[in-house]
Amino acid sequence: MFKFSANLTTLFNEAPFMDRFGLAQQAGFRHVEFQFPYEFPVDSIKREIESRNLDVVLFNFPPGDWKKGDRGIAVFPDRRQEFYESVDEAIRYALALDCPSLHCMAGVRPDGLQAEEAWKVFRENLSYAAGRLANHGITLLIEPLNPYDMAGYMLSSLDQAVQLVNELKLPNLKIQFDFYHMQRIQGELLASFSRVKELIGHVQIADNPGRHQPGTGEIHYSNIFRFLEESGYSGFVGLEYFPLGKTIDSFDWMQAHSRDCRNETETRGVGR
Repeated sequence: MFKFSANLTTLFNEAPFMDRFGLAQQAGFRHVEFQFPYEFPVDSIKREIESRNLDVVLFNFPPGDWKKGDRGIAVFPDRRQEFYESVDEAIRYALALDCPSLHCMAGVRPDGLQAEEAWKVFRENLSYAAGRLANHGITLLIEPLNPYDMAGYMLSSLDQAVQLVNELKLPNLKIQFDFYHMQRIQGELLASFSRVKELIGHVQIADNPGRHQPGTGEIHYSNIFRFLEESGYSGFVGLEYFPLGKTIDSFDWMQAHSRDCRNETETRGVGR
């Protein structure tokens, strides 16, 4: 049975980041994830998760300079050393927080960089990062992002991600499958998941349009949750959505649409 993970970058935005751990605990969650923790001391985050009895299951490598347009630096030939240092920093946080998976953002290909060269650098950097993470038992994830939300992002299709994983043949390299991004990229959600199921290391959800909670858009999440259970997926499902309304009220879908969530609600009060 899969497990829900509260993404503290997108959820509980009514409060400062460090206060969101307590809010997640109060809402009944045992697992959390986030995008970029690096502006906060890792010891402070560790104290929060230990005092709240939470597990951190996922976060991203440092993305470069986000304010200047960086969305990952793994495709840049002239920033290899910076990428290596970002791997070290991500590992430092992951080990302190006992986090089993890290996501490597590819980056937006700049003008003047040929696609062939960018893919070559990306493959080499993934090989390097996977090797470093394997030494610590950490899974490396790559995620296709839709071109509407992130124009120019190098990894923008499921087929690209599958090709990378199959070419590199690294046992700890997996795909992060976000149903929201997949809906915007191509649709065919259940068939697409089934086709690459053995390559998937993490799942995330949000509805479309708007990237809000399930039940606010066109994606039939009750079918998806039933499908995930029947398919035997036993990993995490990250709630990486922007709540429409108050975060605590955005969990009403959980009881209505997932047996997994009903079980968690009965035992831990998830979403109430």
